[in-house]
Amino acid sequence: MGSPNFRHPVTLAKELISLDDISGGRVTLGIGAGGTGFDATALGQEPWTPRERADRLAEFVPLLDRLLTEDSVSYEGDFYSAHEARNIPGCVQRPRLPFAVAATGPRGLRLAARHGQAWVTTGDPKLYENGTPEQSIQAIRGQVEKLADACAEIGRDVTGLDKILLTGFTPDRARPLESLGAFVDFAGRHRDLGFTEIVVHWPVADSDFAADEKVFEQIAMEAPGQLR
Repeated sequence: MGSPNFRHPVTLAKELISLDDISGGRVTLGIGAGGTGFDATALGQEPWTPRERADRLAEFVPLLDRLLTEDSVSYEGDFYSAHEARNIPGCVQRPRLPFAVAATGPRGLRLAARHGQAWVTTGDPKLYENGTPEQSIQAIRGQVEKLADACAEIGRDVTGLDKILLTGFTPDRARPLESLGAFVDFAGRHRDLGFTEIVVHWPVADSDFAADEKVFEQIAMEAPGQLR
């Protein structure tokens, strides 16, 4: 996962090119503005405001795109710089490895539309504590529609962009892992919104991700067949 909270585009690009080579072209970069808490202060800095994180992401993603597709890059921005940063021979995947851009706001959605091969959402963070499942579905539907608008602005077909839901952050976050049937219902409702992938957190006891591992394994084995 790439985050401006603790990454620089130049060094991250070099690491990604190495990983892409070692894996034989099986790496996808998940990238977003970064979170709060320990994620925001990992390097000892004061946490940035949401606007500051968005400002950095807006510069970070296009520069990283260039670094992974051009042999040599020089750039001077508000937050990042590069001087003849050379990344030869580049990625195994061409023109570069895929970006999965996490975004819920308009600026991030435009970045996903322009630079992403996939878009990632965790739902609407404002609904995490007191929202309902139906409110969550409506909010995510709105995000999908805004993503489509952002794609239309640049002449891109939104259906060519994978859509990924990272579970565990919606109001019904516990329900998908209660049973196979509950997961199939949850995944099916989000598939109807256009999602191509549902990411489920491995069960962690005494946390928001607590779940029965046997149910988790049953879902992994049987849900794909029921959702075809």
